[in-house]
Amino acid sequence: MKNKFFIKTMGCQMNEYDSDLIGQELVANGWEKTDKIDNADLVIINTCTVRKKPEHKAYSLIGRVLSMKRKNPDMVIAVIGCLVQHKKSYIMDRFPDIDMIIGPREVVRFLEYLKEVYTKKKKVISTCLNTPLKSPPFVKGYFRGKVTAYVSIMQGCNNFCSYCIVPYVRGREISRPVNEILQEVEFLVSEGIKEITLLGQNVNSYKWDDLDFASLLEKISKIRGLLRLRFTTSHPKDLSERLILCFGELENLCPHIHLPFQAGSNKILSLMRRNYTREKYLELIDKLRHIRPDISITSDVMVGFPGETEDDFYDTIDLIKKVEFDNLYSFKYSDRPGTPAEKMQNKVDEKEKLARLIQLQSIQKDITLKKNKSLEGKEVEILVEGLSKKGDQFTGRTPTNKIVNFDGNINMIGKIVKVQIVQSFANSLVGSFTKNVR
Repeated sequence: MKNKFFIKTMGCQMNEYDSDLIGQELVANGWEKTDKIDNADLVIINTCTVRKKPEHKAYSLIGRVLSMKRKNPDMVIAVIGCLVQHKKSYIMDRFPDIDMIIGPREVVRFLEYLKEVYTKKKKVISTCLNTPLKSPPFVKGYFRGKVTAYVSIMQGCNNFCSYCIVPYVRGREISRPVNEILQEVEFLVSEGIKEITLLGQNVNSYKWDDLDFASLLEKISKIRGLLRLRFTTSHPKDLSERLILCFGELENLCPHIHLPFQAGSNKILSLMRRNYTREKYLELIDKLRHIRPDISITSDVMVGFPGETEDDFYDTIDLIKKVEFDNLYSFKYSDRPGTPAEKMQNKVDEKEKLARLIQLQSIQKDITLKKNKSLEGKEVEILVEGLSKKGDQFTGRTPTNKIVNFDGNINMIGKIVKVQIVQSFANSLVGSFTKNVR
């Protein structure tokens, strides 16, 4: 084997966690991570297939990397993740020179398969969905310089929303043992991590023996040195009263929840198989804000689902105006092969979908900007994560998950500081440092 690897991660936080799991295993076995793809002996592309855009990006990157392999035949290329699970045959036919093709559940066997590639000089293709989950090897120093980290508590989904490919590419729900999760969080905190985000396709449905997700949150929140705790993603149908109460009881649980609603029309929600109504969703929002008035609520929404009329669309707009989300991740519906929605009639014209998306995003941008403007002149606490994207300031997030850029210094990284908000934009805030907190 050679000794330098490069990972490109596309898609969700779960993919980022999977990439870190592979990265730790490689480092534990003598490999060195590089940020320069040209220097890599091993290139790993972790793919996403939730929507068409990341799928097309993956194909483009695979093509570029294979052109590099033609100049350097010793380079090993591994394509992993949800796109592989979804379109294995297509990828094999279009890109026959890939050395390893494995699905998301098989990342725990990455090192084993890599050895086969090197020692047996054979291509590895595996998309098993029954492979047990496992913990990373806890490599000291791997997270050096990082302040936040992800911890996967479960994988898979049993909901089978009519538009969603996740249950087919991630498999059925499977939870990790509570002791393994606690050990991983304790290790990360010992390595300097101050904030943990718990991950799952539907974290609310976590279950281990008689311990549910709210109980797991309570246990993790007690780990000494953990300053902040977050989780994603939640499904409204599984948001329990006890979990809502956690926002008022657990001191380090951040007042932010990502709660996808997808559509504001009951007809469309039924066609989507979401198993809740707009009335139930609004009731959950009221309960969350009653327990934690300052809670930040973000969500996912889709426009142009098959059969969505203008009235259905305006039901979605009405819900957005009623809730006033802090932020929305909004998308045009796109067919995912193999899902029930793909076969539905009354597809919405692409031009109409785009017009609806533009209108929705304009309304939400005004709401987000209004909420951010209300913070101007106020003091907020932020956990400093490092340099901003532009590199000319430092950056961190409020407990409500809003990005704040400010003039600071390197000694502040990993610390919670107070800043006064002096300017606000739709996607970030600008602050002025006032004092250290801890």
